[in-house]
Amino acid sequence: MARYVDEGVEVLVVTCTGGERGSILNPALKDRPEIEANIAEIRRHEMDRARAILGVQQSWLGFVDSGLPEGDPLPPLPEGCFALTPVEEGVRRLVAEIRRFRPHVITTYDENGGYPHPDHVRCHEISVAAFDAAADPDAFQEAGEPWQPLKLYYDVGFSVDKMEALHQAMISRGLESPFEEWRRGARSGPATCARRRSPRRVSVADWFERRDAALLAHATQVDPNGWFFAMPLDIQREVWPTEDFELARSLVDSQLPEDDLFAGIRRRSPRDVRAAAGRCCGHRQRVRARSPARSAWPSSCCSASRATSCSSRCPGICAASAKTSRLTARPAGMPRRQLRPGSPHRSRCRMRLSRMRLSRM
Repeated sequence: MARYVDEGVEVLVVTCTGGERGSILNPALKDRPEIEANIAEIRRHEMDRARAILGVQQSWLGFVDSGLPEGDPLPPLPEGCFALTPVEEGVRRLVAEIRRFRPHVITTYDENGGYPHPDHVRCHEISVAAFDAAADPDAFQEAGEPWQPLKLYYDVGFSVDKMEALHQAMISRGLESPFEEWRRGARSGPATCARRRSPRRVSVADWFERRDAALLAHATQVDPNGWFFAMPLDIQREVWPTEDFELARSLVDSQLPEDDLFAGIRRRSPRDVRAAAGRCCGHRQRVRARSPARSAWPSSCCSASRATSCSSRCPGICAASAKTSRLTARPAGMPRRQLRPGSPHRSRCRMRLSRMRLSRM
């Protein structure tokens, strides 16, 4: 997110929950009654600090954290939590954010939620549904004029290939690897270690310090002496200098391999991008010029051009919000156009809180 912000992209992080049931993972802050009694407020302040470090925008969908059920059998989820809220309600709130922000790109969790946290999975579900519903003029008419994001990505996080490469690099330098337990099949290793299809890799080595600072700003949710911070940044830059994503949906063509979430969107005229969206949606829409007071192309909130992120809050992952999606908006200098109501083209648009990012250029 920090890279795209520095490039002039607007990024919105959409946070689904307040992290009310999230564990306190920082040993220095555990067993402190004043923290436990005000955890939701504390995590809002943590989000404010992380947001300022990254330079992103952030909004809350207002759902209640489901917690991470543990045990065999698993206990029932608490009544009224995000994961038990009807999917349609989550989609409705997210559609409103998309139509307001109008992102080009959205990033969110994969179908497994990165790991099977119920709020992460629900965040995925509403993100995928909202990607289409935001452009449907018959859906959620009270949520604003239709807008179509152009690309939807899943965050890959720690893939098998990445973890193995970093492990071998640490061992070859005589350092203790934080991935040793994972390699032995221990369940205590990092959560997201799937092998995803054809990941898109975005170079972010120059922003690793800012990434870590934003993560540490979520003080109750991370252990500053934990496994993630045990990997020297110089090794990370040398071995795996990228953040990886899986392209789930695209209404534009781009050349492979992609190294930019806005591939296929940058350097294309609004007319070309509009035509691509029209082909996917099965209909064309006319475009009308936007008021000179506002630029016309969408930004995003999940990670791409104008960005927005949507997440729910649970302790542990890094970025600027709870379970989220990111919407990414349009890059600086790219013209924006406003579409008529019903156009499939209007849209703008992560931590262990459930979220998504929306981005726009």
